[in-house]
Amino acid sequence: MARGDGRLTHDLLPGEKGPQDACGVFGVWAPGEEVAKLAYFGLYALQHRGQESAGIATSNGEQILVYKDMGLVSQVFDEAALNTLQGYIAIGHARYSTTGSSTWHNAQPTLGPTSAGTVALGHNGNLTNTSELVSLVEERYGSKHRGELARGSTTDTAVLTALLAGDPDHTLEATALEVLPRVRGAFSLVFIDEHTLYAARDPHGVRPLVLGRLERGWVVASETAALDIVGASFVREVRPGEMIAIDANGVRSTQFAEPTPTGCVFEYVYLARPDTSIAGRSVHAARVEMGRRLARENPAEADLVIPVPESGTPAAVGYAAESGIPFAQGLTKNAYVGRTFIEPSQTIRQLGIRLKLNPLREVIRGKRLVVVDDSIVRGNTQRAMVRMLREAGAAEVHVRISSPPVSWPCFYGIDFATRAELIATGMTPEQICRSISADSLGYISLEGMIAATNQPASKLCAACFTGSYPIELPAEAQLLGKNILEQIPLPLGAPGDNLGSLLPSFGGTGALEHP
Repeated sequence: MARGDGRLTHDLLPGEKGPQDACGVFGVWAPGEEVAKLAYFGLYALQHRGQESAGIATSNGEQILVYKDMGLVSQVFDEAALNTLQGYIAIGHARYSTTGSSTWHNAQPTLGPTSAGTVALGHNGNLTNTSELVSLVEERYGSKHRGELARGSTTDTAVLTALLAGDPDHTLEATALEVLPRVRGAFSLVFIDEHTLYAARDPHGVRPLVLGRLERGWVVASETAALDIVGASFVREVRPGEMIAIDANGVRSTQFAEPTPTGCVFEYVYLARPDTSIAGRSVHAARVEMGRRLARENPAEADLVIPVPESGTPAAVGYAAESGIPFAQGLTKNAYVGRTFIEPSQTIRQLGIRLKLNPLREVIRGKRLVVVDDSIVRGNTQRAMVRMLREAGAAEVHVRISSPPVSWPCFYGIDFATRAELIATGMTPEQICRSISADSLGYISLEGMIAATNQPASKLCAACFTGSYPIELPAEAQLLGKNILEQIPLPLGAPGDNLGSLLPSFGGTGALEHP
């Protein structure tokens, strides 16, 4: 997800699915500003976090409208659509599905009625106790909602919306403070009612969430880069286990759970934009340092260091600087290849990586290359890339990876493959090297990667590398290594049944939603 053009380095082969982050979220409270357009530009900055759907909800103090559709931010919204979204509060969401299918009904923000109005919600992350939460919805609101829960949206976000929207006796804020301590897993939330913008982060702070200041308002966003694009100054991170409320009375904070910070280390490796800062550490600087440490741990005799653009570039810069081997751009990328809904033919599949990367033959011909990438998931892309470089005349291809082997699935918002599909499961680096036909293969050590973040290991989740999960999972989740909603028994029927929400079903494409 963290590439400049909003697509995955690992998704270079048509039909191949790499690590994807769940979503990007954005919220703004700014009377007198065009909040829908601010949300649009904020989502543009977060496009790398999700390319399946995009949506914006706004409130003018009397009603909330939601506009959402499948596709990229630039495909979903135009001037006319944004002009319909009037108000002084807005939230936005760019989605990649890790729970629920990729359909219009699962696009966010979700929408539902409350005791005093409406709630619209956007969620980044993945919940691990969805079955328990579904049971809580039925316990509170009765089995009469079983049918409503079983249609429409299929996401854990829909269950959260149902819990927040369903209490007739309490305000949204009071309901949220009662519900959030019962939610397990990773969640960075933005949600609104007619008058207030809310932001909340799970007690582990797995996914990033930051607070920024506008001249006439406030902004919350998944990354600091989204603050920059709308001209907001960084104030601080939303603390793990904290809920922030922003309204005409200013900003107020409530700590709903004891913080036990364990942020996702893969944000530093790959997910976040390089111009973002996390926990005071520049992501770009962390990636350059990973490259330096990678060079010290895995030296190579070579003529050039080349990156796999774009996510491998900072680490390649660090590797070149530390090793003294010249840095070069040996691969050129088609910047205009984004998400496509066109099913590639077999002929196009055989072109594979060349759709998005092509070698600069005059640069690499006859050269011994160190090729730096951020991670290997299935290995298909690296295998095709090595073959392409050899066909272009490379004398040797030494692959260097700025993260350790990815051996375990993520249950907190990154859509990694199952364990059986991860190439590092059951294969040593030497075997992987032979599998991708490289001359050598070297991974950074876990200790080297963590040291580059300037964060203590105790404050980082590295479960995809170690299998040690900081948030308790259902036992079958670790056994199956599959999407959490595909392997826990749900009260609505067989695994995979729709979870739905208490919300009415809104049909259509690019539709405006309102209660």
